Amino acid sequence: MKTHGVPLHLQLQPAPTVGDSTMNIRHMLVVVDPSTEDKQPCLERAANLCRHYPQARLTLLACDYVPALDGGALFESTGLEKARASLLKHNRELLNKLAEPLRAKGIEVEVDSVWGKRLDRHILQAAQKWQPDLVIKTTHHHNPLKRLFLTNTDWQLIRHCEAPLWLVKRGEQSITQICAAVDPLHVDDKPASLDLKLISDAKTLAEETGASLNLVHCYNPLPRTMVIDATLVVDYQGYADDVKKHHAEALAELLKRANADNAQHQLLEGYPEEAIPNMIEKQGINLLVMGAISRSRLQSALIGHTAERLLDEVSCDLLIIKPDGFSDPSKP
Repeated sequence: MKTHGVPLHLQLQPAPTVGDSTMNIRHMLVVVDPSTEDKQPCLERAANLCRHYPQARLTLLACDYVPALDGGALFESTGLEKARASLLKHNRELLNKLAEPLRAKGIEVEVDSVWGKRLDRHILQAAQKWQPDLVIKTTHHHNPLKRLFLTNTDWQLIRHCEAPLWLVKRGEQSITQICAAVDPLHVDDKPASLDLKLISDAKTLAEETGASLNLVHCYNPLPRTMVIDATLVVDYQGYADDVKKHHAEALAELLKRANADNAQHQLLEGYPEEAIPNMIEKQGINLLVMGAISRSRLQSALIGHTAERLLDEVSCDLLIIKPDGFSDPSKP
């Protein structure tokens, strides 16, 4: 079989050092939805994590905004301020009610109620204020149009939240199967050290919760119809086999660097937003761990993060990890 060249951008990067895990959870910021009296999946997840991290404390955050209380000719400013204060007081009472069963179990819980139109900005400001080890928020299905115009709270948190971000879909479900998606060839422009951090954090979380861990990497050779090189057209299968081999070697090298040679791992052919959801359904994964970096607004609008594209496709919770030293470029 012929040996085919590997594109220059798919080269192994210099070996970074293995960093310490950031999954030493002592403080969780839990974003509660004050507009519903239904169950709060984010709170269920936080309570579940407290069983594995008994030293952890919680801060319950409610961010609320009612357009009718944002000014207008029908209300004078004093009346608006009183109405907003009343709303914030009501939300604090709700948070304290939600905190009661947690406090009864010996968990330290604080509450914080804020007013504001941009939910994502207030969550990020609260994260700056409280400096949690983990931000937990319930997530729902998102309209692709909202993502295009960058208005969705979860998209913004994926891009800008400095702390690890846990987006909850199935809060009542125990974490028994964790999957970490890695990118050893860094085709998404993530720093090489981020994969090591993902593996370290996922391993620590699996050890603390008693869950099993699976590492996955997706690769996608050029479709046969897009190959224009005459040599590759003649031996397309040889080209595809070479690409697979190169990605397998890169994954093996990453596992070696991360001291995870014996970890369960998979190499999936296909785009992540297609291959990973199928794998998650088949294997009953409860938590998908991914990395994300901040891009410009134009790049985010036109490309989007793999994490963002996967958010609506997977049925499990999603944990987003940022590189060491990441600083939100959008904050004042």
